[in-house]
Amino acid sequence: MKSKVITLDAFSSQLRDGMSIMFGGFMGNGTPPTLMQVLLDSGVKELTLIGNDTAVPGLGVAPLIAAKRVRKVIASHIGLNPETGRQMMAGEMEVELIPQGTLAERIRAGGAGLGGFLTPTGVGTVVEEGKQRMTINGRDYLLELPLRADLALVHAKRGDMAGNLYYRRSARNFNPLIALAADRVFAEVEELLNIGDLDPDLVMTPAMLIEGIVKGESQ
Repeated sequence: MKSKVITLDAFSSQLRDGMSIMFGGFMGNGTPPTLMQVLLDSGVKELTLIGNDTAVPGLGVAPLIAAKRVRKVIASHIGLNPETGRQMMAGEMEVELIPQGTLAERIRAGGAGLGGFLTPTGVGTVVEEGKQRMTINGRDYLLELPLRADLALVHAKRGDMAGNLYYRRSARNFNPLIALAADRVFAEVEELLNIGDLDPDLVMTPAMLIEGIVKGESQ
């Protein structure tokens, strides 16, 4: 297997205005800090960000939002980042809030090539607006459609040069899901190993999904 280690400049060259980008993490944990900094420094704008939350001020995707580079956020909550809420209320940025389990399943469906799935979550609430309701065996469900993105940016504890990845603890939240649901996937790892040095039993995202990998700092 060949090395997929790339420079930060090579990653930056893949960025453009208007991209949809999935990112792993919960409150910034599991979000790749080095790749996020490159994204910020690149100057790209009009982005659609898809992830669990918008972190807290100064962490994760929060600097992108503060710099007004984001056109739309698709997330399960935004309460820990006041700037996200401010821009939403001011009409400066669109925010689509999705129940956390539904968000994860929509991403999983996108990665699995499914046309959607049925869930009772949100029936009879504002979540139902604009969606198809179906009744099966006397119970109502909403049809939720899959989510995909142009890029997925993941953060792993360890990875080998081929791109096989191991996530540590809570970083194993959305990272494995988004690695399946984007056209291209770039990874940042804290520990970069030679090919063959990562125990196959620990691989959570296989190398075949990764287009490029960079060495970052430990969190």
